[in-house]
Amino acid sequence: MTDQALQATMFSNQSEDVNKCCEQSLLVGETTSQLWDLTLTQLLQEQVEHNASRQCVVFPEYNYRASYEDLYRRTLVVAKGLRKIGIRQGDRIGILAGNIPAYVELFFAVSHVGGIFVVFNTTYTAKELRFALKHSGCKALFVASSIGKTPTTKVMDMLRKIGKNELPELESIVCLKHTAECTFPSYDQFQQSGQDISDNELFASIGEFSAHHVCNLQFTSGTTGTPKAAMLTHSNIINNGRFVGDRMRLDSSDIICCPPPLFHCFGLVLGLLAVVTHGGCIVFPSETFQASSVLRAVSKERCTGLHGVPAMFSAQLELLKENSTMNFSSLRTGIAAGSSVPRKMMADLREKLNMKEITSTYGMTETSPGSFMSYTDDPVEKRLCTVGKILPHTKAKIVDGKGELVPIGTRGELLVSGFQLQKGYWRNPKQTAEAMERDEDGCLWMRTGDEAVFDDEGYCSITGRIKDIIIRGGENIFPLEIEEVLGQHRSIVQSSVVGLPDNKYGEVVAAFLQHRTTEPRPSGEVLRDFVRQTLGWHKAPVHIFWLEEGEDFPKTGSGKVQKHILREHGKERLRRLTRTSKL
Repeated sequence: MTDQALQATMFSNQSEDVNKCCEQSLLVGETTSQLWDLTLTQLLQEQVEHNASRQCVVFPEYNYRASYEDLYRRTLVVAKGLRKIGIRQGDRIGILAGNIPAYVELFFAVSHVGGIFVVFNTTYTAKELRFALKHSGCKALFVASSIGKTPTTKVMDMLRKIGKNELPELESIVCLKHTAECTFPSYDQFQQSGQDISDNELFASIGEFSAHHVCNLQFTSGTTGTPKAAMLTHSNIINNGRFVGDRMRLDSSDIICCPPPLFHCFGLVLGLLAVVTHGGCIVFPSETFQASSVLRAVSKERCTGLHGVPAMFSAQLELLKENSTMNFSSLRTGIAAGSSVPRKMMADLREKLNMKEITSTYGMTETSPGSFMSYTDDPVEKRLCTVGKILPHTKAKIVDGKGELVPIGTRGELLVSGFQLQKGYWRNPKQTAEAMERDEDGCLWMRTGDEAVFDDEGYCSITGRIKDIIIRGGENIFPLEIEEVLGQHRSIVQSSVVGLPDNKYGEVVAAFLQHRTTEPRPSGEVLRDFVRQTLGWHKAPVHIFWLEEGEDFPKTGSGKVQKHILREHGKERLRRLTRTSKL
């Protein structure tokens, strides 16, 4: 019996209702709706049967419009190309690209041949991509010549020079958005190469894998240390998208505008699959986020929903101040996720963009991603201050430091169990064992590392992060990888990285540094450039604070840096700077 089947059996024996909790912090989602036992290919085939001519996906920037039948036919062409280059069940196929049509086609095509779709963050440096490629063991890589208007020159140079010994499993590289300078085969050439693959040959392998096979690897941390790639199954992400769409009350008439990137669960699952499971249409307004493109797409395509993180919504609302002639009367819903949404922003989204039924959600990559979500008709206060109620076929509990359940209304660490749990971390049993644990009843739980509290109505509020992850504009940044890079600078003895509040991004990176007095103290910009040589640009510290000569970091008795004290110091320094600038 699979873990998912075991979980389902255990859930069906629970008598608690989704909206009712006992005195302890334990929630159990309803199980009356059956989980779908479908692969991504089967999902698309079912939608072709019921919604063949309905528009499925739109990329205005590329003048690309595909009905469900169009997308399915294009998927088959791409799948034949994958067969031609030797892709078989279980092979990993990576992609580094912005939100472009090939992304969606490849997502479903890789599933069709039983492969595993590996998505790479578009901010990866060449070094980060090399680590991720090696760890995942990709057999093929689809890489864009540019991300938006930014050329991927250094990545392309690395791929051209890389030796077989460094990436022994990588056999094929295909260039998306092909240019004359690109020496790799183009996407068109790749598709043409599979023309001699018959339909019979292509379909012969479909029965070899099931909904419980891994179909997607999503990286959850940086790659300068030990990388973690969550293994997600067809069932994980299809049912998650389906339940998210249910909470939004989606149907085949809905058109969702989705600016979040497809390399993230937000774009891929909460966006694409939430729509496809309901026969609706999804619009990806631009390859990379542009507030003007989003507003234009919502108005022109008559979108009924809009997804985003607070930083995206902030940019859109700012732009509205300059141009309020667009029509947003079609909007009703959407998802605000990634980090907490300020109260005023939520009010502005309701009033200025007509998003009366906007929802909030909570999750993590390892849970495919959602585990909690509000309903469209929940009280506004609940949608603003909580992440909603537990999803179907899901359990959640809050425990203290000893692992014991805490009473309702008491904070503690949030653990999640259910259909959405990852299979584990790819090629990393040690970290899998650290993050996932079985209780005495055999139920498998995921430690979220987040501090949370339940109320007596079953709503969950996230009150903090037990781990020190920085969430910048909805993207997770891990301080350790930045500290490791800063530690390599000759002028720095030790560093400690924390997140500080930011009006635009929610949080930004701040670094506290201990100076090596025998070396000159570099400027902030020099240090930012130093970090960007190894890590993505968004990981460079916005705020840099040097300790005084002879000063040490605040530490516990065991020598661990007390980051919560550093955060407070950082906040106070920013407050002083703000007061000074106003004088």
